[in-house]
Amino acid sequence: MQRLFSVLAAFLILLFSAGSAFASTHTVSRGESLYSISRLYGTTVAKIKSLNGLRGDIIYPGQKLTVPDRLTKYTVRRGDNLTTIGKKFGVTAAAIQRANGLKTTVIRPGQVLVIPIAAPNSAATRGFTVSRADIDLLARLITAEADDQSYLVKVAVGAVVLNRVASPKFPNTIAGVIYDWSHGKVQFEPVLNGWINRPASPEAIRAAKDALNGRDPTGGALYFFEPWVKNRFLHSLPLKLVMGAFHFA
Repeated sequence: MQRLFSVLAAFLILLFSAGSAFASTHTVSRGESLYSISRLYGTTVAKIKSLNGLRGDIIYPGQKLTVPDRLTKYTVRRGDNLTTIGKKFGVTAAAIQRANGLKTTVIRPGQVLVIPIAAPNSAATRGFTVSRADIDLLARLITAEADDQSYLVKVAVGAVVLNRVASPKFPNTIAGVIYDWSHGKVQFEPVLNGWINRPASPEAIRAAKDALNGRDPTGGALYFFEPWVKNRFLHSLPLKLVMGAFHFA
């Protein structure tokens, strides 16, 4: 009987240990969405909602969410920092910091960090780095172009800029794309009329970060325009999506 209880106890310990190995806790940071968190952990919004019993998409900073544990673990070595570790795994230092709930960027040798899965279409996996100035500029363009549009349209506008950065047909930086005067013509109207200099809205900042995390509702579009615009070239392009006031092509 004692042997039976011992076997049963060992089985239960193994069972619960295995169960915990497949789940982690993520603390929501300001500006995050269920989509960006799902990309961070290589899962789906539906899976996170199911694990946490969520009916809607609203989350708040400081909220703790159960997420599938599909993360690589890395032991910090002498001389490491979050940036160098991120480059090894193709993710940003900020993503590692969020995944580990770190309040600062200070890490120490021997510390074990979980490494989030990079989104297939994120800035990190596309091979370019992003500064705070880049995020602000992208968010200001989104504000100027789509301030009166839905959140998804805002994300789509940001995605077009990032698709251009990744394309050999355009400059390879966010600033280069936005301020591009190819063929003597400005690419984005807000640069010409000065609206690009207006402060970004909070929603545009969140949309810019979502786009940088790999969210692209357009499926790779390089252009967006309003249908009334008289431009043969734009109207000759394969149409990918019609959303809000814009055509994405």
